[in-house]
Amino acid sequence: MVASTKRAQSTLATNGELFDDADSLKRRKTVQTHKPANGIGVGTPPISDSLSTSPAANGCLSALYSASTVAKIWGVAQRALNKSAPPTLYPEFTKPGGTAYVYRESDFWTSGFFPGSLYLLLERQRKYPQIAFRPSYSDLPQTPHTLQLQYACKWWTENLHKNSLLNTTHDLSFMISPWARKAWDIENDSKAYETLITSARTLATRYSSKTKCLRSWDTCVTKRYSFTDPSLDFLVIIDNMLNLDLLFWAASELRDSTLRDIAISHAESTQTHHIRPDFSTTHVVNFDQATGAVKAKMTNQGYDDSSCWSRGQAWAITGFAQTYNWTHNRSFLATACGCADYFLAHLPSSGVPPWDFSAPATSIQLTDTSAGIIACYGMLLLHTSLVALGQPSPYLKGALQILSGLCTTQLSPPAHFHSDPIVIPSVEHGTSNESGELEVEMGKGAETILEGSTINNYEFAPRQWADHGLVYADYYFLLVGNLLLDMGIGGHIAGQV
Repeated sequence: MVASTKRAQSTLATNGELFDDADSLKRRKTVQTHKPANGIGVGTPPISDSLSTSPAANGCLSALYSASTVAKIWGVAQRALNKSAPPTLYPEFTKPGGTAYVYRESDFWTSGFFPGSLYLLLERQRKYPQIAFRPSYSDLPQTPHTLQLQYACKWWTENLHKNSLLNTTHDLSFMISPWARKAWDIENDSKAYETLITSARTLATRYSSKTKCLRSWDTCVTKRYSFTDPSLDFLVIIDNMLNLDLLFWAASELRDSTLRDIAISHAESTQTHHIRPDFSTTHVVNFDQATGAVKAKMTNQGYDDSSCWSRGQAWAITGFAQTYNWTHNRSFLATACGCADYFLAHLPSSGVPPWDFSAPATSIQLTDTSAGIIACYGMLLLHTSLVALGQPSPYLKGALQILSGLCTTQLSPPAHFHSDPIVIPSVEHGTSNESGELEVEMGKGAETILEGSTINNYEFAPRQWADHGLVYADYYFLLVGNLLLDMGIGGHIAGQV
């Protein structure tokens, strides 16, 4: 990063395409660059994107669109459909060595991801029926009927709308956007629209003009430190970058410059305080509530305060890529690319990231598949942005490298659809043989699509979770699949082009 104004002006003169104007440069840290081939930020040497996406070259990627992937989601969803009331508990993770989901209350930050997964399946049916309804070797459908899926989406989200009024959390985009944006976009659901708008306005109340960012946690207690007085401490985590998308969307819908300015201010503050000179990331920054000065930087889920927690790095890639897409401010693009370059440079040959890039290598290195698939999604966004600018991009190849690693080593054993035949008396035919209820057999595998995630392996965390399934890893797996279809690549992977 460039520390002085004089040096920053020199960078602007040399690489002016990175920034909107000199004034914007003064408001944020700039990017020290040796001008890689893609022209954006500090990069690895240019990598060709000629990696084939044909099924023959990347057969394992077909898991993105497999019947097992759909069955995992539907098998969990259908258990709630015949209950007397909509769900109030939502899947979060599987225990290490276990197969069944552990559930959390509806106001927990991960509650929106499972319903979001249902909406991604519905979106796939609507936009890409040739993928969702492609023929199989059996007579069984490979996905539930669209009307069943619509009902499941509504049923699983009925009790989530009230979360839009929660002013004690920064996670409203995680809790609301995965399902409500799709409900509005593909179902024209006006209730979901109002929930999104309310959520954005609620989230904006957590902004501080002193710190110039949104408060993440009100309190935080570990075995090493304790912050329990929000009047003294203002905690901001790198994950919060993913909540800006909600503010930008609402600002665009309402033409509300205040919401947009809050999101930009938070992104600029994160550039300054969470992004290190080498484009690794700090997890937590504690600001003085009264002055806005930085009091401390630390981790809450990584190896130590100076390490690079891989999921935090993935949040940064995706958050800054999204922020660029809303603002077209190339300093945000540069930051996203720098963070992606760091991720790829430290990625093992397996393509599956460790839980922390700085953790000591051991005979058994814990992985975090959630970090991998979130980074994969962010890199696909970056690739699309760079191509639109006419720039070469290494990020499609990087994303597919990660995705191949996950699909090769981290898929849980497959689930299967099955249906017992039923005989129905008929006046016209005597009897009629029909398929019964479409049910799911999970087999020996976990209820999640992916294994190998690590929620938290920090030495001083109140609890540690590692090597398990995780609901938002599966959500981003489906999201990546849909994005690849939008990019014209998914059809090749699924063998339908």
